[in-house]
Amino acid sequence: MEKQLKRALVSSAMSRYEIAKRSGLSEAQLSYFVNGKRSLTLPAASKLAKVLGLELVAKRTRRKGK
Repeated sequence: MEKQLKRALVSSAMSRYEIAKRSGLSEAQLSYFVNGKRSLTLPAASKLAKVLGLELVAKRTRRKGK
């Protein structure tokens, strides 16, 4: 999830300022995220994904031993 969000954020036609404004996240949060210094919480990632035109989807994982 993080790689796709970072890729979409960096390649977006919108400025980081505009993305921050639309998502309600700070430019600093976005910068830390892009530079790998911090992760985003699920609610923050969801807001960012929505602004970037992406959708977060829960994926079921298989348990070991089954």
